[in-house]
Amino acid sequence: MTDVADNAVHAFIAKTVADNQVVLFMKGVPEQPRCGFSSVVVQILDHLGVDFVGVDVLQSDELRDGIKTFTDWPTIPQLYVKGEFVGGADIVREMFQTGELRPFMAEQGVLAA
Repeated sequence: MTDVADNAVHAFIAKTVADNQVVLFMKGVPEQPRCGFSSVVVQILDHLGVDFVGVDVLQSDELRDGIKTFTDWPTIPQLYVKGEFVGGADIVREMFQTGELRPFMAEQGVLAA
């Protein structure tokens, strides 16, 4: 991948994250996740009632690689809330299981308290 391609992908990711309150870069789409980790995060967000935008990284090799370099995070899915990277499936699941995720989402204004 060239630097120009990296920049274009990073620009797309930055714009997507800036334009949407909650974004999940995932394998597949929210209605049909194509990996277990993406499915877990979708189920958690759906359970909490969080509206989010899912971006299927399997549609583009550049996007699939670019999301990893954008945050220097090696795995997919990746959850962003209000422009900030929250984490991958393990972090989201842990935050949900410890009861931290619901108050975090409420504090961010993306979930009714």
